[in-house]
Amino acid sequence: MHHHTRAATGPLAVLVVTWNSAAVLPGFLDSLAAGMKGLDWRLVVADNASSDDTVGVVRALAPDATVVETGRNGGYAFGVNAALRAADRWADGYRAVLICNPDIRMAEGCAATLVEALGTPLPDGSRIGISVPLLYEEDGALIHSLRRESSLSRALGEAVLGNRRAGRFPRLSELVTAPAAYRARTTADWATGALMALSRECVTACGPWDESFFLYSEETEYCLRARDRGLATRLEPAALATHLGGDSRVSPRLWSLLCVNRVRLYRRRHGAAATAAFRGAVLLRELSRAALGRAPARAAVGALLGAPQSFQEV
Repeated sequence: MHHHTRAATGPLAVLVVTWNSAAVLPGFLDSLAAGMKGLDWRLVVADNASSDDTVGVVRALAPDATVVETGRNGGYAFGVNAALRAADRWADGYRAVLICNPDIRMAEGCAATLVEALGTPLPDGSRIGISVPLLYEEDGALIHSLRRESSLSRALGEAVLGNRRAGRFPRLSELVTAPAAYRARTTADWATGALMALSRECVTACGPWDESFFLYSEETEYCLRARDRGLATRLEPAALATHLGGDSRVSPRLWSLLCVNRVRLYRRRHGAAATAAFRGAVLLRELSRAALGRAPARAAVGALLGAPQSFQEV
């Protein structure tokens, strides 16, 4: 039996942040019955001012859902916080939170497996605060969703060796690629945020998501903040889901945002000298890719070299 520190009551709060998601939502809503099997759950959709019919689709296909129209595209963490505030107003509370991208398709029983894991004590005295599933691309390829915390040696390893090769060496890559890690219940510093279950304890201990990250690094920051509070992130390999967006090639603008936000987050947890070195390693990696003519890398180089104030935290 799991020993939860605080018995949380009420349904599972299923939170989805949408932005022009009308095309993928019907499939998502359709897959919920199987994915949520065995659970009492309630859906909250926070829509970041979609210009398509996202809100209409939710109202038509999921009339019982709570729809929060945030009024602007304030980013992913902004949407998560709007959805969390809506769930906080429920009279009966909620026992845990499931944060889903609308382009996720859960296999049967996925959510119950994730929620069941929450609160499990670990040998080091921490507990599972965040559980994540095995994620697959649409074509069935495994997505490497587990990550290590950023470090200078990892940024350099990725710059010199490239992600896939560096992934074999824990000190040289953020990406966890070892096949064994995805066959077992593996604890990681953080995991990509397409689908994650958070214990009520974790939501209470960590407070709101950090809205200063518009996109990318917000789930990293949240998982590291949870870990600081003794709440670990763990992969549950018995929970399966497909991510339609998967590792799709990102636009130059989004890739530069990802690179800049990695440095901003590093800056919060390390001193100025260490941050300068880390930023240099990230820059080295993007320069080597820009030399191969990759537009996203070129944009990232510009962003990393430009406006140094974007790396200074208020």
